[in-house]
Amino acid sequence: MSREKIVVLDFGSQYAHLIAKRFRALGYYSEIALPSAGLDAFENAKGVVMSGGPSSVYEDDVPEFNEKILSLQIPILGLCYGHQLMAKSYGGKVGKAEVGEFGIAHLEKTGAGKESPLFSGISDTTQVWMSHQDGVLSLGDGFTVIGTTKDCPFAAVEDSKRKRYSLQCHCEVKDTPEGNRIFENFAGICGMEKNWDEDTVLQVIIENIKRDANDKNVLLFLSGGVDSTVAFALLNKALGQERVLGLHIDNGFMRKNESKNVEKAYKAHGFNNFIVEDASESFLSAIKGLTDPQKKRMAVGENFIAVRDAVVKAQNLDESKWMLAQGTLYPDIIESGGTKNSKTIKTHHNRVDGIQKLIAAGMIIEPLKDLYKDEVRSIGKKLGLEDELVMRHPFPGPGLSINVLCSDGIFSGKDEEELKAAQEELDKVPITQFCADCTSSMKRSVLPVRSVGVQGDFRTYRFPACLTFAENGGGFYHVPKVREKVEAASSAITNSARFLNRTVITIYKNPAIKDGDMKIQEGYCTRERLDQLREVDNIVLTELHERGMYNDIFQHLTIDLPYASAKDRASFVLRPVCSEDVMTARFAWFPQDVLESIARKIAALPFVDALYFDATNKPPATFGWE
Repeated sequence: MSREKIVVLDFGSQYAHLIAKRFRALGYYSEIALPSAGLDAFENAKGVVMSGGPSSVYEDDVPEFNEKILSLQIPILGLCYGHQLMAKSYGGKVGKAEVGEFGIAHLEKTGAGKESPLFSGISDTTQVWMSHQDGVLSLGDGFTVIGTTKDCPFAAVEDSKRKRYSLQCHCEVKDTPEGNRIFENFAGICGMEKNWDEDTVLQVIIENIKRDANDKNVLLFLSGGVDSTVAFALLNKALGQERVLGLHIDNGFMRKNESKNVEKAYKAHGFNNFIVEDASESFLSAIKGLTDPQKKRMAVGENFIAVRDAVVKAQNLDESKWMLAQGTLYPDIIESGGTKNSKTIKTHHNRVDGIQKLIAAGMIIEPLKDLYKDEVRSIGKKLGLEDELVMRHPFPGPGLSINVLCSDGIFSGKDEEELKAAQEELDKVPITQFCADCTSSMKRSVLPVRSVGVQGDFRTYRFPACLTFAENGGGFYHVPKVREKVEAASSAITNSARFLNRTVITIYKNPAIKDGDMKIQEGYCTRERLDQLREVDNIVLTELHERGMYNDIFQHLTIDLPYASAKDRASFVLRPVCSEDVMTARFAWFPQDVLESIARKIAALPFVDALYFDATNKPPATFGWE
């Protein structure tokens, strides 16, 4: 029997599936549809949500939209791009906003907003998450303003007679704390009853595995991370261990002692149907000399296929009887541009050409492809997996290879021009939230390296702003104690700059090295640089475990920069983040004593020239730097 549902129109937003996920988590079945879908796709639909997206509604090349959807006699909610499309469709005007908003903003209810059923039980001033450059400039016919922010006068509007509602913010992300209540209110306006739960999700996944595998066996890429581990457990439950083989590949990009620890943990849980293959030399060879992050990711992904083929041959497996499985999550697909209207942020190793061909041939099983990290962990616990397996910090298939930034050592004239423009932008940003002493001692600079970011659902590749406060002695620098002030400064910088998408804070600089000696070095992803990174990364993770902080942080990444005084030295960035679903994140904050302890241990390593702390949310920055 068909379920009643809320249909989410996917205009290519990084968060489109997160909307459907939120409704499902609240107990309301939800499905994704293309905005060009015919009206038959809305059978049993009680409401429609129009997602955000990377396009501007006034451009020529925008996602195809079936305007007949607006004639449906059911409630419709627009978010971000959907908010702007709603305004345009009903006669309003949309254009570039005077000020773009990225990150946290605060929405104030208007008088009408206090009476709106969409805002029932919502605080008069509520935190919301923004990610937009465009804005509604004038209202559509019949619409009333129900909420504003400092820089967005039409942040929330409604036409109560037609039951049309739209918001510039993203209610679907964790950093809109009352977003779930808004979605509950919308479901109430739609007359939806709860019809979805975790047991149903698990049952559907198991049934899908059995259907997709049919009579074939399954070989799973088993990284040891949360996603592949839960996928392994699901495959074993659905098909039995005799039909499943886990393949853990030591690609040379693992954390310190990672492969040994993974093997030990699996055996302790009772998994005996897996093998470990050391292919580190093969992977190091595949990325030798590469500097472009996308090419590096693709080389790693394609090499996984080559190693898999070699293992299949060595194990004498009949390829006609074996499928390949991956622990792919929906964010991997979204960021790889995997839906019709989405843009590529970064190509994940599980979405390279070789994998895409296997998907097209029906030879890939991805049990978790519609889920997010928090859902995966919940499923893992339901399957009886220990916290040691399901609460580990996420560790992507390419591992530390994407945490080693590479360079040919050439900084072009164009790079110099854009670096200069970035510095000029940074100098103009008003930063007044710190104490007088901090503000007067603060130095602003731009690091001459680029990293990937996501702003307005587009990929960016820009410089990080660097704030350096007073020196405490021995090369260690003061770090402001109040997280919120650092976050406000970081957001102010990235919201107002074209050439900046991150903000870092200096923790340590080797006092024996002059600033002029620090420059971009020729450096690639070699075993030597990986070993250096492993040592630094291990210091951080060990400290977090010893302090009982490991589970308080969603993921910590240590980034190796080829910005140093010599080729055999490096600078490092600490990148701890807190997230629920990977689609958005806030940087995690270390207590002063923890940060100082970590910094002193890292500074004692003989190859470290500088240490920074990444104080940027997602968006505008991604988790990693590549």
